Amino acid sequence: MSTSEGRAAGRGDRARYTQLLDHAGRTTVGLCAMPGRAGARPWGSGVLIAPGWVLTCAHVLAASDGRRRDTGPDGVFGVTFGGRVVPARLAYDLSRPGPDAGPAAARADLALVRLLDPETEHPCAWLSDQPATLLEDAYIFRGHDRPDAGTEGDGAASGDGDASRDGGASGDGCASGRAAAGRRGERAVRDPGDVRGPRDGRTVPERGDGPGGPRVPGEGRGAPTGPRAPTTPVDPFIAVRFGARDARGLQFGSDVRVTPGASGGPLLDCDRGEVVGIVKGRHQQDHVGLAVPVTALRGLGPEHLVAGAEGLGPDPYHALMSLHDRWHWAGQDLGSAVGPTWFDAQHAIMAGRGRLWGVQERLQALDLLARLPAPRDPLVVEAAVGEVLERGERPGAWSLRTWRDGHGALYQGSDPYTELRAFVHYLRIVAQLTADEVRDVPGDEAAGVREQAARLAEFVQAKAVVLQPQDRRRIGPVRRRPRSVLVEFEPLFYDEGGQELFNWSVSEGYGQGQWLRVDVQESAGGVPFEQAREQVLRRLGGRLLRADGDAGPGARVRLEVAVPEGHWDTAAGQWEVAASPRRTARLRPVGPGRAVILRDQGRREQVDPAWLRRWQGLAAARELHALRIPPRPGTDARRGSAEAIWRLLETAGDGALPALCHTVADGFGRDAVGVALDTGFPAGLWPAHGHGEERDCDAGCEEFHRGVRELLQGSGGVARLPELVRQLRAKAAEAAEEGTHWARDLVLLYDDPEDPIPPLFTDRPQVSPR
Repeated sequence: MSTSEGRAAGRGDRARYTQLLDHAGRTTVGLCAMPGRAGARPWGSGVLIAPGWVLTCAHVLAASDGRRRDTGPDGVFGVTFGGRVVPARLAYDLSRPGPDAGPAAARADLALVRLLDPETEHPCAWLSDQPATLLEDAYIFRGHDRPDAGTEGDGAASGDGDASRDGGASGDGCASGRAAAGRRGERAVRDPGDVRGPRDGRTVPERGDGPGGPRVPGEGRGAPTGPRAPTTPVDPFIAVRFGARDARGLQFGSDVRVTPGASGGPLLDCDRGEVVGIVKGRHQQDHVGLAVPVTALRGLGPEHLVAGAEGLGPDPYHALMSLHDRWHWAGQDLGSAVGPTWFDAQHAIMAGRGRLWGVQERLQALDLLARLPAPRDPLVVEAAVGEVLERGERPGAWSLRTWRDGHGALYQGSDPYTELRAFVHYLRIVAQLTADEVRDVPGDEAAGVREQAARLAEFVQAKAVVLQPQDRRRIGPVRRRPRSVLVEFEPLFYDEGGQELFNWSVSEGYGQGQWLRVDVQESAGGVPFEQAREQVLRRLGGRLLRADGDAGPGARVRLEVAVPEGHWDTAAGQWEVAASPRRTARLRPVGPGRAVILRDQGRREQVDPAWLRRWQGLAAARELHALRIPPRPGTDARRGSAEAIWRLLETAGDGALPALCHTVADGFGRDAVGVALDTGFPAGLWPAHGHGEERDCDAGCEEFHRGVRELLQGSGGVARLPELVRQLRAKAAEAAEEGTHWARDLVLLYDDPEDPIPPLFTDRPQVSPR
């Protein structure tokens, strides 16, 4: 292709990308000392990426000897754009982690600059959420602060022989090849660290609307509002073709000249309409241009915060990208008369490509994801992406940290339908995981997270309607995953023979007192307790298996059994239920395989203050300890000792749990449990088959109390007790560990007042599992 043909092709590309290039140009800024300071010439470039934040290369803010630039008081320097010089300060330096960061801290030639005036209005560039691999049509930009760009250092990049007419420069953020060299054909290859700029500190008058693009709301306040000059006709962009990525980052062809002042500017992939890198310079040996991928920002952490700077909290990367995505969704405005947005430009480029997951869907999805808390672990994101893409291996090489990163990893070049299905599936998983994380958490903040997860779920359902039925079934709706199955025995009255009669129900629990009744035996006469238990056991196995399936792969929901006084010796951990839904399934004890707890049927929605206070004390206690009842062998265990038990329990500390070796079916043990409940104790331990009053404590009792002490001392908190007791039951059932047989019929009373059991019969609407 001849030089003239190349220029014509470049101008054709420019025509396709006019809106996009205009937006990118207006988000590119220059960095310099504040006016009035010696040597107030441009240091390099940067790009506005979120309200109040500029992304640049770290070396732009260092002099040639590697030291920090000469800045004003408290490290203040200037950011130039829109005819203004705005005070700013370095906030994060990814090239220099803090001294306590350790060798594993991420290092990249990137820095984040914070504008000191939070009211500064400005446009923001769109950062890619996916790694760049091949750049077939890309442009680089340079920030500058003067209208005559024909001086040294005022260019961005050029291709060899690019015959621009004069040395003029366009508005904020771009310069031509001719501007870089001053005359046609001169190469402007310099050391990437060379950031020499213009010889004075003059600023560009504000550029505004016209043929080149819209005005951003609030940009350039106080500037003249008369007619604006059109964008200069000089080619200010250089196409970067056949670029690739290697260990050094993004690289682009040797025919592109990276001129002084271009470092820190954005590298724009026009095919996708997004910034994929930050220009770094030119490699001195093979002369290829280099850029730092924007995905290197995923390494941003609190250890990169510069001393004395105001940061973004404990997870700055998540906070920064949330600001970025929410700004773009709000800026889209969907009805305002501010003119075309960055995404309008993207839509114009991608129109006709037949994508079902287009610019609008991506924009709204990333806004919804930005409103969710950060994932608790990056592996959760990788696992979600792996599930969607049906990859068996863990995709650790993807370096995914946030839900946004996972979204970007789904662009696999698939057909439009497969791509849409993948995004819908992924977002459903995210909505599910987020809802699960906060389902048991009280407070307004958690309620807000649940609301945002519900909004994401609604978005998923709306987008899933175009999927084929089998795909909708495979992905499924966002369901509230059960955490437990509750069996309640409700006493009715006594029959003529003095036998107590019961009704029963089975409910799935979702935390915080939210239940869905799934089975019930309601009759006018009721049945004896043993018969009610047998009725429950005939159906319980299948119900537990279904709840396990709804809870997620490999999950085992907890079994909770609520019984009234007189049945606190119910050994629910030894109940035998079907191990599979088949008719031929064998019966197996439920206790070794899942956590089983006992609850007091009398404690319901009305939470007693003493009960709540005791629970909060247990939850806050650094260490739990057993409160032996009676306190020592030989202590009076007759019925008349209830007053002594009252005094013992009322004066117990916050970390105390009652432990009884007596039977709790009647006599002293039954009274002791009643007193413990009346004094607010939410948890306790005893054997289902303890000894009666006719027998004093023996060596077996000492072994029981010693085992309980060891269990509580190493428990790590009351929340872990159900699982620790399950593990003990499993070891006792298998005789896997000597000295654990005492735990075979161990009963754990575990009454969480923040998750009270519901009334058995109520006219209130049941909670939906969705």
